[in-house]
Amino acid sequence: MRHYTTFRQLEIFEAIARLGSFTRASEELFLTQPTVSMQMKKLSDMVGVPLIEQVGKKIHLTPDGQELAQATRDIFGIMDRYIMSVAERQGLKKGELRLMAITTASYFAPRLLGEFAKLYPGIDVSLRVTNKEQVLASIANNLDDLYLLGQPPEDMDVVSTPIMDNPIVVLAPPDHPLANEKDISLARVAQEPWLMREKGSGTRIAIERCFARENIDMRPRLELGSNEAIKQAILTGLGISALSRHTLALNHPGQFAVLDVQGFPIIRHWYAIYPAGRQLSVATRAFLDYLLHREQEVPFPGERTDVPMILSAP
Repeated sequence: MRHYTTFRQLEIFEAIARLGSFTRASEELFLTQPTVSMQMKKLSDMVGVPLIEQVGKKIHLTPDGQELAQATRDIFGIMDRYIMSVAERQGLKKGELRLMAITTASYFAPRLLGEFAKLYPGIDVSLRVTNKEQVLASIANNLDDLYLLGQPPEDMDVVSTPIMDNPIVVLAPPDHPLANEKDISLARVAQEPWLMREKGSGTRIAIERCFARENIDMRPRLELGSNEAIKQAILTGLGISALSRHTLALNHPGQFAVLDVQGFPIIRHWYAIYPAGRQLSVATRAFLDYLLHREQEVPFPGERTDVPMILSAP
């Protein structure tokens, strides 16, 4: 195999394995889909076993394909570390950084990555934003360099580094009767119709714990699957909610009222996560160092700065 398989074929195969799609792999590598299919057929013929199988419209790696995918990632990791070590000896910063984040992180992750890219223009950076399930699947398969999550997975062996506060604040329409009230009790806001993320959401769990400590029952009026859907529902008068402060990043000052509620903001954290035992590239270590030592951000527009922070229960 080593005499005939090309590095380009392994690169194509790795992209298919990571993205789960011939089409997306061809787009990422700027190749035509027939070229990708032909190279994968050649690779499979050279190896002597099927690597990819198609079930309906979805493709899956065979057991041999999964083994080759891991070997390919190991090879690319070795090459990345070698290239970075050569670059460092030359006083340069070159390489590749692949970051994956849950949807809520889309409010700040592109900005952080953009600032990092300006500091290290020689590093090619990429960001995939998706749901929590896909992020956890990528962690399990060790596909990307670093992951941004609001809560470390409890059933995985990972290294988790807190990189940023993640305050949860109570949001209402700007004309809400409680908008100008001070020190509102939890019992009072519990009387309002609440809009909540789906069960299992880290934000929802933190909110429910806050009310449970006061023995207050929470019965959401609506469950919605995204922060943007909840924000739109708030503005149409369907109820109030509590979301990460970072979800206000793209909104105009005064578009939402941040209520002064007892027990809020609840301070959680954003974490940079990678599988335990993964050998970090120099680019990944540089990004982690940047996250930990960058200047602290200023409060988002419209947020109160005189409300004491309350730590959420573990």
